[in-house]
Amino acid sequence: SSSCKLFFPEDPVKIVRAKGQYIYDEHGREYLDCINNVSHVGHCHPDVIKAAHEQNQLLNTNSRYLHDNLVDYAKRLSKTLPEKLCTFYFLNSGSEANDLALRLARQYTKHEDIIVLDHAYHGHLTSLIDISPYKFRNLEGQKEWVHVAPLPDTYRGIYREDHKDSALAYANEVKKIIEQAQKRGRKIAAFFVESLPSVGGQIIPPAGYFHKIAEHVHQAGGVFVADEIQIGFGRVGKCFWAFQLQGQDFVPDIITMGKPMGNGHPIACVATTKEIAEAFADTGVEYFNTFGGNPVSCAIGLAVLDVIKKEHLQAHATQVGNFLMELLNQQKIKHPIIGDVRRGVGLFIGVDLIKDQEKRTPATEEAEYLITRLKREYILLSTDGPGRNVLKFKPPLCFTMDNAKLVVDKMDEILTDMERENTCEPIGKHH
Repeated sequence: SSSCKLFFPEDPVKIVRAKGQYIYDEHGREYLDCINNVSHVGHCHPDVIKAAHEQNQLLNTNSRYLHDNLVDYAKRLSKTLPEKLCTFYFLNSGSEANDLALRLARQYTKHEDIIVLDHAYHGHLTSLIDISPYKFRNLEGQKEWVHVAPLPDTYRGIYREDHKDSALAYANEVKKIIEQAQKRGRKIAAFFVESLPSVGGQIIPPAGYFHKIAEHVHQAGGVFVADEIQIGFGRVGKCFWAFQLQGQDFVPDIITMGKPMGNGHPIACVATTKEIAEAFADTGVEYFNTFGGNPVSCAIGLAVLDVIKKEHLQAHATQVGNFLMELLNQQKIKHPIIGDVRRGVGLFIGVDLIKDQEKRTPATEEAEYLITRLKREYILLSTDGPGRNVLKFKPPLCFTMDNAKLVVDKMDEILTDMERENTCEPIGKHH
């Protein structure tokens, strides 16, 4: 279908193999992958491939039969989570996980309405398009049961870095939404949020924001759903889950996970409390997923957890991420087009490009030009954010300091050229 898009459509890359943080085209050319948060521990990691191959030779079937892999994986996952998140559902994709989280929230609360952040994206099922402003604004619009809160962006949002308590101010916006909804007789089922909003522009919510929102949502009889599909499994470095950046005492009611779980293999999960799971079971309708929790998926999931631990990838993500942010902040001083380097964590970093320091106008064309030029240097990077002007760094966790230096050096060269020319040539001229 013409609605299925490629990276770099003017000059697409045909990839035939990959290893670690590198991918290779049909001519054997090596590209550095700064995009792929799915191949979490590195493309084609031998330990993950071995686990899949060995289990594939024994058995792969659905979870209506007993199998140790399913229980072992659930136990291992539970050790990474707060104690109350002790019940698991296994699925195939982040979209399936978020759809199930919606069903759990509504069944438990007996309410319908959902609060989401502006520019959020939670998946491609019909139920999730309805709660993804990033999508529904271009389609049939906002449903009456959906409420959109401001993105807690302290660089270009309504409360910025100079605000004395941006966490409280942004949380109060959610409180207002709840109060207005209640006046209209609406009842809140859930606040649904990516722990670090990704499509919204690699946003790092201010500390304390989730605590305050959870308080308002719980008072309204709703639950807090943390979407960890893009940023879970140690990407943020110092914590295994990004919601933990808000404080070790913060615990969502439901979390969803996906992409990095299987290092490229389709596996996803919903973790929740016993109370919410029991309320879901009280419907008398069973939950079954043909491929969710199959022995091969669980073997792969276990191997990914083993690699993260064995290769100290959380500590590595912190170290390399800090180094990359330091280099990018040096470029910010040098190049006025860099408006903000997100106070990133681990290997989740955004660089906001602007046309004007005062107005902070998104430099959309310049960002597109920059990633097109980087591709010619065999570096794959992409953009996000409402203005498509935020460079997003979410590479495999094996990304190194040398990789970081190479990318920033090339960015420096290209930005220097752009300043010298003082304008961007149309992208189409570059092939």
